[in-house]
Amino acid sequence: MFAKEKTIMEEDRVRFICKRTVVSTRSIEPGRLYQLSVLDHVMEPNHIRLVYYYRCSKTREPGEITKKLRESLAYTLNCYPIVTGRLVKEVDGMEENKDLSQRWMVKSNDAGVRMVEARATGSVKEWLRSVNREEELKLVHWEDMYHLQYYWSTFCVQVTEFESGGLAIGLSCSHLLADPVCAMMFIRAWADLTLSRSMMAPPLFHPLPPRRFSNQRLISNNQLLSHYIKSCSSTAPLSNVTEDHMATVTFLFPDPLVRAGENEPRISTFEILAGLFWVCVSRAKGKRNELMDMSLCLDVRKLLRLDQSYFGNCMVYHKVPYSKPVKTKDKLLFHAVQEIENITKRLDYDTVMDLIEWLSSNNGAISNGSDLVCTNLENMSHSRAMMFEEDLALSHVSCYVEGPVAGGGQVIVLPSPPGKEPMSRVVMASLPQREMVKVIADELLLSFSPVVIIENTKQL
Repeated sequence: MFAKEKTIMEEDRVRFICKRTVVSTRSIEPGRLYQLSVLDHVMEPNHIRLVYYYRCSKTREPGEITKKLRESLAYTLNCYPIVTGRLVKEVDGMEENKDLSQRWMVKSNDAGVRMVEARATGSVKEWLRSVNREEELKLVHWEDMYHLQYYWSTFCVQVTEFESGGLAIGLSCSHLLADPVCAMMFIRAWADLTLSRSMMAPPLFHPLPPRRFSNQRLISNNQLLSHYIKSCSSTAPLSNVTEDHMATVTFLFPDPLVRAGENEPRISTFEILAGLFWVCVSRAKGKRNELMDMSLCLDVRKLLRLDQSYFGNCMVYHKVPYSKPVKTKDKLLFHAVQEIENITKRLDYDTVMDLIEWLSSNNGAISNGSDLVCTNLENMSHSRAMMFEEDLALSHVSCYVEGPVAGGGQVIVLPSPPGKEPMSRVVMASLPQREMVKVIADELLLSFSPVVIIENTKQL
């Protein structure tokens, strides 16, 4: 059956069937312009890729589920005019800050999103046992911006059916329009509408909080702002990890808080895991009783009093200050967690608003150089399972953030997988090959009894 279908390209285990454009089913207000926020603009050179794996409990005809998802996607897009629009340059005629007056905005024209349909050999279960990073990225189509950006789709969807059962849904998007929280909420909205024909949490499109009347904070006292001032400058160092092949390994940590001996409610699972990888990656780089540079990527919707359904970038990068070596390695993890906790607990509304107000009069895109970047997505868990069909069970989620913001390596903390203990966490680590080999053998990491879910490299 599959061999008779016309393919665009055939390579390895994935066959690409076709590429379409999916538009909304409802007419939209043509020509409406959507302003992007300053937190959007600072993320311009980056993009996001998500892959959702589903096991299937019943046999389906090839293309059957893809057709249904394509139809429900069109209905989902009715609530996402920014997703189906196209980028244009904003020209506001202002004499001052002329560089800022040429920023991107979205013109609503219902040009739609790209959708790729594909087939893969084997089953989802078999795929997850043997997939590598390069193969996994074939499940989530991405196109760099065209010379004529008005024809470029900022969002791409890929549906891959596995011949022996299962499904992979890939979503890629420009970080200019959305952060990982937005991208995941889009998938959930699509799933809800497909399963129940209703969208439980539709997106909210509105500006960030307005400027405050007065601001008496000193820039030197705001570490978040200081990091952006330095990293958005033209002299910010770029990562040099291209010299070494990137390896991605996904771990399941059964209960990090118990393993760390922490029973204080003030310590979060993310803080423990971020500290753990901060220490292990630092060791892999040859550091003894000191730590490498690291930045945290944190969602600030709650701090800004915004709903989780707010659509747009609302995650910030905060460098973790570290200056003095620790005398004994036994104290290093405790010290790392303490430094991280100081950041997460002190981050507040005014700190973030200082950054937003500074970005409103300054241009540039953030780069995390060679920092290790730890991203907190552990709060993306939900009481309702993310189901497109009753017979499709979510098996695994992969998340990639690509571009200068990714730094010299990434650690993404995700919620507990379906069917696992609520305090467990999935950690997706992407590091240079030579460092990853050392990290997965580190005795401190092994003391947390992690289970390797996916080893996305053939060389490890």
